[in-house]
Amino acid sequence: MKFAHLADCHVGGWKEENLKELTIQSFERAIEISINEKVDFVLISGDLFDNAMPPIDILKRTTHALRLLKENNIPVYVIHGSHDYSISGKTMLDVLEKAGLMENVYKITENKLEFTKYKDIKITGLIGKRNSLEIEDFQNLNLKELESEPGFKIFMFHTGIEEFKPTDLKEIKCTSLGLFPKNFNYYAGGHIHYIFNTKFSDGLLVYPGPLYPNNIKELEQMKHGGFYIVNVGDDIVLDYRDIKIKEVQTFNFRVDNKTPEEIQNLIIENVKEAENKIIILRIEGKMKGQPSQIDFKKVYSNINNAYVILKATSKLEGDQFKALEVNIDDSKDIETSIIRNYKELDEELLKKLIQVLDKEKDEGERVSDFESTIIKETTNVLGLE
Repeated sequence: MKFAHLADCHVGGWKEENLKELTIQSFERAIEISINEKVDFVLISGDLFDNAMPPIDILKRTTHALRLLKENNIPVYVIHGSHDYSISGKTMLDVLEKAGLMENVYKITENKLEFTKYKDIKITGLIGKRNSLEIEDFQNLNLKELESEPGFKIFMFHTGIEEFKPTDLKEIKCTSLGLFPKNFNYYAGGHIHYIFNTKFSDGLLVYPGPLYPNNIKELEQMKHGGFYIVNVGDDIVLDYRDIKIKEVQTFNFRVDNKTPEEIQNLIIENVKEAENKIIILRIEGKMKGQPSQIDFKKVYSNINNAYVILKATSKLEGDQFKALEVNIDDSKDIETSIIRNYKELDEELLKKLIQVLDKEKDEGERVSDFESTIIKETTNVLGLE
C-alpha cells in the first residue's frame, strides 16, 4: 500500500500574486506526483486553503487538480485546519466533499469518533480550530473504542504537540501527547510548519511540513515545501518529495548610520541579476532618517529578472524620534506621565497592558498565533482567566 500525506497547503495564502501562484502550482505538482506514483489515496491534514472561503480562481484550479485524482480513482481524505475551519460551519471543503472530490474523516457523536474505511484501512481524526481550541476536543475524546479497534488505523490531526513543539513556539499552548489515542499505525499531522517524525505508541507520528512556505521566514529557512509518499509493507517507509519551483536567495544588509540614498545604492550595487529567483532583501540596523524614505521602487527597477522581490525590515530602525522635544527629563517617563493623568485607573495595570499591546509580530509568526499570544497575555493581565 502507498499513500500521500500533505498538510498546510495554504493554497492562495500569499498577498503577492506571484507567490500566491506558487501555492497553487505546488498543490498541482503534488497531485501530479501522487498520480504518477499510483498512490492508493491522499491525506490532507488541514489547511488545504488559507481561509474557509478561498477566491474563485484558486478554487477552480484546486478543484481541477482534485478532479484529476478522482479520474484516477484516488480518494482524498481530509480534516479541517485552523485556517479552512469556520466556526459558522460554512467552508468550501464541505462543497468539495458534496461534489465527491474528497471525504472529511472527522465524524463524531458524543465525543466518539467514527472510522472512515478505505478497503481494510480505517481512518479518523480531529479537526484544527482557531486559537488552539481543538485541545478541548482532545481532552473530551472517548479513547476506549478508538484504541481497541483492530486493523491498520490512521489518525489525522491538526494541532501542535506540547512535547515536540519548536522553541520559537514555546509561548503557544499545544496539545499534550498524552491526550492522543494509542494503538494507531500512522498519525498524520498538520498545523506546525516543520518536517518531523517520531515513533509513538505502536505507530509513526508525522508532520510533513507546509506544501509551500507561508511567510518570509519560512522561505528563507526552507526554500521550498514538500510532502510525504508513505510506503506500507512490513514497515512504514517515509519518502519525502521536495517541490522546488523557484529558487530563493536572501541578501543581508547592515545599514547602521547610512542615509536612505546610501542604502538604496548599497542594495543596487549588490543585487543585479536575479534570474527568475525569489529575492529577499533583509535590512537591519539603525539608519539615518526614516525607513519610509528609502525609494524601494528605484531599488526594484534596478534588479533585473526577479520572479518577486520581498523586503524584511522589521529590524530596521530610523532616527526620526531624535528631534522630538518633551518637557520631561527622562523620555521613558512619558507613558507614566500620561497614565497619571487618569488617576481613577490602576497605574500598574495600565503599564502592564501597554507592555503587552506594544508587542510586535515576529516576521515568521503567523497572524493567528500572534493574536492568540496577545489575547492570552491581555486576559492574564486583566485577571480574566
